[in-house]
Amino acid sequence: MINFVIRRILWSIPVLLIISLVTFGLGHAIPGGPFDKEKPLPAEIIANLEAYYGLDDPLWKQYTDYLWNALHGDFGPSYSSRSRTVNDIISTHFPVSAQLGVLALIVAMVVGIPLGMISALKQNSFIDYFCMFLALLGVSVPAMTLGPLLIWFFALKLHILPVARWGTWQQAILPAVTLGIGSAALLARLTRASMLQVIREDYIRTARAKGVSEKNVTIHHALKNALIPVVTVIGPMFAALVTGSLIVEQIFAIPGCGKYFVTSITNRDYPVVLGIMLLYAVIIIAANLLVDITYSWIDPRIRYT
Repeated sequence: MINFVIRRILWSIPVLLIISLVTFGLGHAIPGGPFDKEKPLPAEIIANLEAYYGLDDPLWKQYTDYLWNALHGDFGPSYSSRSRTVNDIISTHFPVSAQLGVLALIVAMVVGIPLGMISALKQNSFIDYFCMFLALLGVSVPAMTLGPLLIWFFALKLHILPVARWGTWQQAILPAVTLGIGSAALLARLTRASMLQVIREDYIRTARAKGVSEKNVTIHHALKNALIPVVTVIGPMFAALVTGSLIVEQIFAIPGCGKYFVTSITNRDYPVVLGIMLLYAVIIIAANLLVDITYSWIDPRIRYT
């Protein structure tokens, strides 16, 4: 297992290099520059700014200089927020996005997996149809619609939860539910399909024939094996929840990293785009590695040699 983890970490290095190179190339391929404003700056000022930030150097030198500084933990300055560095933006705002992503994933797992289990165990019953109706509803309603609806009902009508902002556990409930409910619906459908396949296997019938209680059959035999495809999507799902929380952050006025990522693209703020992209890439790689390690815990037959 240790050798497998080391190999995966080593393989992640060229992956990160390719991601950084593609992101750098696409960023510079966009027409315009970071200092193009609605009210054009004088050519002399633009030339001085480009010289100050090294943008007048050849692209290969800009890229290698950025990689060298990034290896030393310096992701450079922000061109649009000139009083701040990329490290400052990430250290200040990414923890908020990460907290929101973790809470949304917890909501997705706590709601989606039990819903899929119940639906599979009560196949073709009213409970099954009702659970799948809820899952279909969760997939169909986007966050930009669900968020305002939850604000209107729980904050403005019932007055039991705050409207927006971030900082207390009450303020985290509505954003986490808004972001996590779509993923919960996907997990419910996937868990149901996997459970239906597992409970028809021979070893499940054998366990029941031996007199094993239905609770033990469901939890220790069926669910554990049914979770393998579910765990497969949880890793990328977490990365997607962390990186895709822009709309929810905007709705609930959450000071996360999503706003800076999108605005940095439109502003051609290359260091911010590269820094956040590399951070998200590391999260995806780490999540997939964690999923692979979890496989061997769920199913002891899986071994990495």
